[in-house]
Amino acid sequence: MRTLWIKLLLWGYAVFSMAPLVVMVLSSFRPTSEIFDDPIGLPTGSAFDNYAKAWTEASFSTYVVNSVIVVVSAVLLGAVVSLLAAYPLGRRRFGGRSLFTAYFISGMTLPAHLGVLPLFYLLESMGLVDSLLGLILVYAAGSIPFNVFVLTAFFRQLPYELDEAASLDGAGPLATFWHVMLPLVRPAIATVIVFQFVPLWNDFFYPLVLMRDESKLTLPVGLTHFFGEFQNDWGTLFAGLVMTTIPLVVLFVLATRQIVAGLTAGMNR
Repeated sequence: MRTLWIKLLLWGYAVFSMAPLVVMVLSSFRPTSEIFDDPIGLPTGSAFDNYAKAWTEASFSTYVVNSVIVVVSAVLLGAVVSLLAAYPLGRRRFGGRSLFTAYFISGMTLPAHLGVLPLFYLLESMGLVDSLLGLILVYAAGSIPFNVFVLTAFFRQLPYELDEAASLDGAGPLATFWHVMLPLVRPAIATVIVFQFVPLWNDFFYPLVLMRDESKLTLPVGLTHFFGEFQNDWGTLFAGLVMTTIPLVVLFVLATRQIVAGLTAGMNR
């Protein structure tokens, strides 16, 4: 009986949490006049015009493409650099290893926004202000401390006998890293990707400070222009919000599958 009540409570919480998202999706298929008449009603017909209007007239196509380019590039670059740093820190014993580890972790203690002025001057001297490349490098660099912290812990948990077995089979450090260690830390890779993708996708601060050309804006800053222009067109507003949310939902679904697959593969070994 207790288990039943717990399940009912959890399902009730899930329904309560998902209700605003369901209303948002349904409203994105309705004309604004219908939303005003019945805010939580069902669509009476196909209203993909809202999505077409948001994609073309509201420049959503530009904002989405910029966000995808910046966030995906930054997450991949940050993950690759972090893996190359975390592997020796977690698997090799050398002088100064603790110092290097503390150096990377110290990056998590510094408020990044306090350094925006010298960062701006640095990027300006390199010609990277109002540049998608500059924004990618800022995001990738900011993700490295957390990524190294998580990945180093995962690498240290793996048995050292794996290195010895790979060495006996003739594998060098790079082959051991690529064929042995990397598949075993897939759960950690999925974790850092999710934890970095979501805040970068929603980040408003750096695009606002570093971007000047409207054609290079990402979704968070572009949404402010979008809300100002279509504040009375609720159908188009909801369509824009749905398009902003879809990549995050897809990422969580894919990342969950990767984590489960990685854990299962590690247990089967």
